[in-house]
Amino acid sequence: MKPTDIATPDYFHKVVDCQWACPAHTPVPEYIRLIAAGRYSDAYMINWQSNVFPGILGRTCDRPCEPACRRGRVEEGEAICRLKRVAADKKDDIRHRLPKRALRKNGKRIAFVGAGPASLTAARDLAPLGYQCTIYDGDAQAGGMIRSQIPKFRLPETVIDEEVGYILDMGIEFQGGTRVDSLAALLGEGYDAVMVGSGAPRGRDLDIPGRKEAAKNIHIGIDWLSSVSFGHVDKIGKRVIVLGGGNTAMDCCRSSRRLGGDDVKVIVRSGFEEMKASPWEKEDAMHEGIPIINYHVPKSFTHEDGRLTGVMFEKVAATQDEQGRRQLVPTGEPEIHFACDDVLIAVGQENAFPWIERDSGVKF
Repeated sequence: MKPTDIATPDYFHKVVDCQWACPAHTPVPEYIRLIAAGRYSDAYMINWQSNVFPGILGRTCDRPCEPACRRGRVEEGEAICRLKRVAADKKDDIRHRLPKRALRKNGKRIAFVGAGPASLTAARDLAPLGYQCTIYDGDAQAGGMIRSQIPKFRLPETVIDEEVGYILDMGIEFQGGTRVDSLAALLGEGYDAVMVGSGAPRGRDLDIPGRKEAAKNIHIGIDWLSSVSFGHVDKIGKRVIVLGGGNTAMDCCRSSRRLGGDDVKVIVRSGFEEMKASPWEKEDAMHEGIPIINYHVPKSFTHEDGRLTGVMFEKVAATQDEQGRRQLVPTGEPEIHFACDDVLIAVGQENAFPWIERDSGVKF
């Protein structure tokens, strides 16, 4: 048996299951003890140092820490995510405890493309060290998909403004409403480094029959959520089908409910357990009376005189091939038609870097 290697901090992290499961390795037991002692501001700062956005994450985090909670072996695990929100909501004014603006710059300039969590986090860590940080974003306000895609009933804008403001107030220059169309041009402005933090802003589409003919009432999920967030969309048809099984699909179906959708369905090609959405996201949707229909693959959009009338589905079943790999195979049953007025496609997202020249030296 090999001796225990305590030279790496990972050993000590792994001792605390919830802390190790957290991508930011937030010291969960420490901040829970502080909350229990009524020291909410101290608990908030423990979170802020490691995960940057405690108030936002306390409402939206995917909670990988909670299934890892050892308390769950004997009873229900701790509500770690919601406790993060408790610290954020009950804290005092903590601005005097945040890093101060650098008194002297070190002469290095860094550009950040995209004003989402990645760029904001990196700028937060670099600005106090004297780096001149400039963040570019096509939207007028910083926050990225935190602001544009997460519904307001889950994440109030005041929480975003507060925690994004903590970072921008460190002397970071924010160029809102400024799209970056060329990496070469940006590098030509004399920056010492450029960070690409633009995320995966392009929603995947479905290229199946009827897509073009009924395009008026078929929407890409993340684009539709953005339009709702910015007030460009305030209603939807009575009958709505959401295609996809991730958290974006859950946001789409619950938002549809609030915008007038009476008959809202989520239809997924995979099984219920294989859906990408978090268990609590699925529970919230079903609690609002939204059914989730599994093992149905969309085959075509039906339409009449340019108007969407529904979606045809093929029913499939999960099997394993000779190598033991899971696959979906048609059951042979007749295709099923679900009538609807609108469809929201939430079947995944992908990167989009048309502004990075292919001869720039960046590997794709």
